[in-house]
Amino acid sequence: MATISNVQVTLSLAGLDLDDEDLQAEVENLRPQLEEVDGVEAADLVAVENTPRSAKAFGGFLLGLLNLEVNPANIKSLFKFLSDRFGNKPIKLVVKGTDGRELNLEASSREEFEFAFQKAQDFLNNTQKTQDS
Repeated sequence: MATISNVQVTLSLAGLDLDDEDLQAEVENLRPQLEEVDGVEAADLVAVENTPRSAKAFGGFLLGLLNLEVNPANIKSLFKFLSDRFGNKPIKLVVKGTDGRELNLEASSREEFEFAFQKAQDFLNNTQKTQDS
């Protein structure tokens, strides 16, 4: 039986229409809450390294971004938490499969979070099938 690797998820709250300080405070407050979600193995601020010119930084970290390491078997818990917390606010997610492919998702309503979860689930299932063959 193959071991399932954790997947990387980058969460962007930049669409919340907050000023830089409030946006970074939101991200810093969210980090420990995410670490309590089933399946989230780690949640870290995104450090400034080789930053694109268009990206904003605050205190050595990219503004409004969190990197998550998530057990794919429990990714539904992450989407449920995000839907409950940001059900009517725009957020962006990038799910990076273990094969290096990425899926970009956006959601700003509970229905969109459900749709995004289904897309992420399909993406991760296809990634796993590709590795198993």
